[in-house]
Order: sequence, then structure tokens, then C-alpha cells
Amino acid sequence: MPDTDRLTGSSAPRGAGLLAPLAWLGGLIAAGVAVTVGAMLAIFTAAAVALIAVVAGVVVFLGGIALRARRSLRPRPVAAEGVIEARKVGDTWVTYGWERQDR
Repeated sequence: MPDTDRLTGSSAPRGAGLLAPLAWLGGLIAAGVAVTVGAMLAIFTAAAVALIAVVAGVVVFLGGIALRARRSLRPRPVAAEGVIEARKVGDTWVTYGWERQDR
């Protein structure tokens, strides 16, 4: 087979012709645009990851504050000496455990 390009069927040698420098310049510009778009996408992705990390940190911080507040609002166990039991008998409340031990 003579010196032909198998894809295009052209018999001209590669890189020959008047449009070769123009095609090379077009390829260079396209590569530059592709690199620029890729860099911008990388920056946007990094910014999104940083924003997600900040939001997650705020959520964890607020969760910690909520758990701390929840723990502080729990009723503390009362000592057995201070426990008073009251029952309503008729119209009157009767209490048990009110008697003082030092009498």
C-alpha cells in the first residue's frame, strides 16, 4: 500500500499541507481550554468538599451542645432519706416518709 493515511484515505504525508499549522494551533487552544475547565472544576470540587466539612463540623458541634444540655436537664436521683410518698385518701393527701428521725 502506498504512503496513505488509513483512516482518511489521503495520500498526503502527515503534517503536510497549508492547514497543518492552523490545526496545530487549534489543538493547542483546545488543550488550553480543556486544562482551564479541568482546573476550574477541581477548584469548585475542593470548595464543595470544604463547605461540606464546615457544615458537618457545625452539625457535630451543635449535636454536642444539645447532648450536654440534655444531660444537664435530667432529674438527679434524690437520696432515699428525702423521698416522700403521698396518696390521696378521700379529699385529703396522706404522706409517708415525712417523719423526722431525730425526734
